[in-house]
Amino acid sequence: MSTKTPRAARAALYRAVWRWHFIAGLMVLPFVLILSVTGGIYLFKDEINDAAHARLRFVEPGGAALAPSLIAAAAQQAHPGRIRTYAPPASTDRSARVDIAEGDGDRLSVYVDPFTGAVLGSLPDGGASGSPAMLLVRKLHSLDQVGWVGNRLIEAAAGWIVLLVGSGIYLWWPRGRGLGTVTVKAARGRPWWRDLHAVTGIYAGAFMVFLALTGLPWSAVWGGKFYDYSHALGLGMPDGYWSETPVSTVPTGAAVNRAPWIMERQPMPLSGAVRGAQAGLDAIVATVEARGIVPGYEVSLPQAADGVYTASVYPDDIRGERIIHLDRYSGEVLFDAGLRDLGGLGQAAEWGISIHQGQAWGLANQLVLLAACIAMGVLSLSAAAMWWKRRPDGAPGVPQVPADCRIPRTLLIMAVVAGVFFPLVGLSMLILAAAELAVFLSNRRLRAA
Repeated sequence: MSTKTPRAARAALYRAVWRWHFIAGLMVLPFVLILSVTGGIYLFKDEINDAAHARLRFVEPGGAALAPSLIAAAAQQAHPGRIRTYAPPASTDRSARVDIAEGDGDRLSVYVDPFTGAVLGSLPDGGASGSPAMLLVRKLHSLDQVGWVGNRLIEAAAGWIVLLVGSGIYLWWPRGRGLGTVTVKAARGRPWWRDLHAVTGIYAGAFMVFLALTGLPWSAVWGGKFYDYSHALGLGMPDGYWSETPVSTVPTGAAVNRAPWIMERQPMPLSGAVRGAQAGLDAIVATVEARGIVPGYEVSLPQAADGVYTASVYPDDIRGERIIHLDRYSGEVLFDAGLRDLGGLGQAAEWGISIHQGQAWGLANQLVLLAACIAMGVLSLSAAAMWWKRRPDGAPGVPQVPADCRIPRTLLIMAVVAGVFFPLVGLSMLILAAAELAVFLSNRRLRAA
């Protein structure tokens, strides 16, 4: 039977939470810095692309625009290759874009004046990011450059961010101490860094949790499970669209530059016939515009004999998101869905992703999330400063392992729940727990010697 008093139990819980908050914070600190810097930049990708490539992206309005087929032909004449995507101008002062796969496999985005057919120039294809520079920022944000390992590291970091906010609030609670709670009270030194860290966290915590949770749908493990469960519950991508249409093994996300997240894993349909007259690009554009697709869309052209045309748009106003597949030969619409066709979890994920990227409410959305990214950077730097100042010479400065190796029941329950909800966090917890046990046993042997 435990002889611990309630006060001693609370003290043990506090020490355990503090140690794990400290270790986990240092562990994910580099990832939080990467996420905050790249995320803050990517929020303004459209503005950055427009400023950096204004000569390619803007034109002088000049009467009636040329037919899409003529615009695409002008781009192809300047850069011979296979046309993959045609993006009509989103407004009267914008250029059209034609994505071409050249013979050597490189992909170019060719910009064309829609009124004169003049080719304005080209860039290596940046996909949905709009330019190679912003594509690099996006890959750094998700650590795609490191492959599947990077994706899982970022997923684990996102889960830990949620736990760090929760444990940080617990540690922040003043409990009668004269520490900074809603304002920085200390004047200098480590107490100042501690107050800065705590006050920044309490104001930015909710935004950090939101960014972490709305970024998880892109992750491999958590995002994959969310997709599967929402579909199984009938709350994601509804069944029935493909009941009368043969489908390929190619997911929509691999065939188009930008599709709504919940539809990215849906297989591309196949055209019914594989010979005969084909529906031209002009007819496809006329069809999708007659169906009310919003400006800013692009059309992916079929790349195989049984392929389809796909018009897709992911606008700032997420209510206008749309994806339309059309038969290559007849031009018949095979599939047409937007936000309102999704289930509740699917719609929630789409809204979350849109806000996460700073799209939903314009500049206000961008500025609020930029402030959150700056706060994440401040939290990381202040955590590093506190660690450095408390670190003894030649020692890591990690809070000592308690003499009692038992984990407080409350912390154990929270760890199990968090591990179930965030599987990669649970895995990293097991690794940390094994390391903790090894350190405890080593210390006990040293004391016994």
